This record gives sequence, C-alpha cells and structure tokens, in this order.
Amino acid sequence: MKVFEEITQLIANKNPFVCYVKPNETIWNLLVQETDEIVTFSDQSGFVFMPFNDGIKIVIPFEGNLFLKGNLENFEKKPAEKFTSERNQKESFESLVTKGVSAIHQGEFDKVVLSRKIVLEQKIAILETFQNLIVSYDNAFRYLFYHPEIGLWMGATPEQLVKINANQFETVALAGTQLYSENVLWETKEIEEQQFVTDYIVSKVTNKVYQLTVSEPKTVKAADLAHLKSIIAANLTSEFNANDLINALHPTPAVCGLPKERTIDFILKNEDYYRKYYAGFLGEYKKDNETDLFVNLRCLEVDKNTVNIYVGCGITKDSNPEKEFIETENKSMTMRNVLVSK
Repeated sequence: MKVFEEITQLIANKNPFVCYVKPNETIWNLLVQETDEIVTFSDQSGFVFMPFNDGIKIVIPFEGNLFLKGNLENFEKKPAEKFTSERNQKESFESLVTKGVSAIHQGEFDKVVLSRKIVLEQKIAILETFQNLIVSYDNAFRYLFYHPEIGLWMGATPEQLVKINANQFETVALAGTQLYSENVLWETKEIEEQQFVTDYIVSKVTNKVYQLTVSEPKTVKAADLAHLKSIIAANLTSEFNANDLINALHPTPAVCGLPKERTIDFILKNEDYYRKYYAGFLGEYKKDNETDLFVNLRCLEVDKNTVNIYVGCGITKDSNPEKEFIETENKSMTMRNVLVSK
C-alpha cells in the first residue's frame, strides 16, 4: 500500500509525521511535517501529542504541512512473535500496589492508577507491526507517531478523552478491566473505580456547561478485554472553550486517580520510571471546527534495540496486588499480540 511505502521513507529521512485510523473507520490519515523542528503546542490547529505530566507538548500543525488520506486496503495479519522481557517485574509491581493500597487506607487518596514499563529486548518490524495493529483493533484509535527528537510511538487506544463539534462535546468515563467473555460480571472494586471517574468528570464540568447528560455504565470490548464505560455529553458555554475543557479533564482519574494532585505526586515519587507520553493524549485539535482526542493507552515506544510497552491499572482500597499484576499482563497483550520481529 502506498501509504506504508511513504512511511518507510519518512522514517529513513527522519521526517516528523503521524499516521492514524479512527475507531470503526477504514480511512488512513497521514500528516507530514515539512521540517524536523519541534513545534510546541500553543492552541494551533493540528495533531497534538501530549505527555502525561511534564514533557514537550507537541503539535504537527495542519497548516503548511502535507495531509493525505485514503482507504485502507485489505491486508492479512502477519503472525505475531513472542518476545522476552528484560526483567521480572512481578515482585516490584506488587510491592508498589501494596504501597498504593496502604496509602488509600491511610486516607491519602481514594484511588490511584499505577503503571509499569515492560521492556522487550528485540527490534520490531515497524510497518508490519502497525499493519497488524490496524487490522486487529477496529474499534480503537490506531496511530503511529514519529519525531526524530521524540522517538516513535504506536498504539490502539480504546479511550476517548474528548470529542468537540462546535459547542457540543462528548467524553467517556472508562475504567474497570477483566478478560472479555459473553457474560461479564463486575465486582464492587471495578464498579466503584468506574464511578470515581464518572463523578470526577461531572464535577469538573457541571457548572460550566449546559444540557449535561450521563449514560448508565455499559460493558464494552477493547481487544480481548472488557471495560465499564459511561458517555458524558453537554454543550460548552462561551466562557468555557475547548482548551479549558481539555485542561479540566487531563489527566483523568482513569490514568492517575483521585484526588488528582495527590495521586500525581504519589505516582511521580513511587513509580520507578518516567511515563513520557503514556497516559497523555493525542489526536486532532480544531480540525475543521472539530476536536477529536484520545488518551494514550495500550501503546508502545520503539527504542534503539528494545520495545517499551506501557501498562497500568486502577488501585482502590480492595485491590489485590497479584490480580493487579495479572491485569497489567493482560493489557500488555494488546501490543504483544501484534509484534513482528525485524
């Protein structure tokens, strides 16, 4: 397919670009930056790539750059291969979860989202892996982002941060995780976790919007996993614009916890790595009067000789450390199941 030939050349020439496919669509979008500079975000229309916390807020502007789109052709999924991880993280991650549960019982916060970076010691075939990702996860936002100063990221995220059309917006409260089955039953821990996210989002916007609606939680499928999801929609007022809304929502409790400031502080002090753009957000900002942004979950980063897969889970007072580790293993399979070695 022509677009993949183009991507190969762009990476070879160290040209910044992003290629993405929206959920339940069969149209690829390719935005290529004409220069190799880092363009920092300052409310300009473009594809944004934002960090979880500290870091460079990147945008590839639509204006002055090449934007192409076309229909995806049928291509078969290539066999995925098993990769070995660099080190066993079970003990250290379970210890981190125990520390988080203890902090909750001591009243420091209600919920915290803890994560880890799985390092796989092998090079991957970038295009074949991206093709696998596209065909495997129809209902996710699938992307490949590259900037020579930042690196190469790809992912298939199930979570919308916010969608804005004129003054109408929609966001989701997505939380709770288990392996998907036809008859999913949710425990109190997952139900509470999802309700935390819903309540937080509503509290952030309720006095600044009108015609607010919140749907009942429903089970949704993302890859081989099930989550609980509510849709929150409303109209923006003239005093509360798109950027205000994004700043109010990010980071959501689904990626840090509640209260936000305390959990971010706990994460930065206790996770033994830097999240970078994992749990940040990405997508179209103010394209044709629409904004379409997603939380950067189920993603990986390509390093020189390794692949870094980022995974996390929501911790509440009832969390079991071993179960939470298994949840991160299950989440890592979204990326592991599409990897093709170089």
